Amino acid sequence: MRTNEDLLSALPADGTLSGRTALVTGSSGGIGEAVARVLAASGAETVVSGRDRGRTRAVADAIGAAGGRAHALTADLGAEPAAVRAFAREAEDALGGRVDILVNNAGVYPGVATAAVTDDEMQALWATNIRAPHVLVAALAPRMAERGSGAVVNVGSWMARVGVPYKALYPATKAAVEQLTRAWAAEYGPHGVRVNTVAPGATATLGTASSADTLAAMTKATPAGVPVRPVDIAYAVRYLVSDEAAFVHGATLDVDGGLSATRLR
Repeated sequence: MRTNEDLLSALPADGTLSGRTALVTGSSGGIGEAVARVLAASGAETVVSGRDRGRTRAVADAIGAAGGRAHALTADLGAEPAAVRAFAREAEDALGGRVDILVNNAGVYPGVATAAVTDDEMQALWATNIRAPHVLVAALAPRMAERGSGAVVNVGSWMARVGVPYKALYPATKAAVEQLTRAWAAEYGPHGVRVNTVAPGATATLGTASSADTLAAMTKATPAGVPVRPVDIAYAVRYLVSDEAAFVHGATLDVDGGLSATRLR
């Protein structure tokens, strides 16, 4: 199986999303980076965002080197709502006044016992994983609706529907994301804006590198047999924002190698 890095470095260019603009939050690495690079390879002018200026710029530069168009914006999605709304306006300005595709990927995921979760961690989970997507959708989806077209993809998690020890709040935020997706699909779908969720499984990223053995053990008994690659999630996002998914509204697409749906032993 080809690695995530090999696939990202050799993405074929196509016009699937030609003429469209995209904002991908938390795209300075991992899943978000893969999404930004795949959407850009398919023709979308893309805003790459992250908290680290250097990493964010590097992803935008990689997109440019591959022939795509990208802008690097530094943003903290755990900031107060006014700052997140200002970031939405900045992204719109960078993209010529419109965002056609919004991918709410940024998230935090502390994994500790319930009693050990600090107030700051609790606030960060709420602010980044739930409040920021809500603020961005409230800022951008109405303008998509005015134009009669647009797509929002929220990045959830396989853990949203499974009880996992030492991770109570993080899956709860992702369960909330799935419900927001259904509600937003009902609210904005009649106006041409499709809203869906992609739910990754155990994914191999730099952020999970220290848990590589755990990921391998978790996925060994799945049909895929190995951890998910970020690019696999990016392919699913590209499908959901493309015209091929014109009749997909309010869905959660699991990209988890069968982790949540099957048991081989």
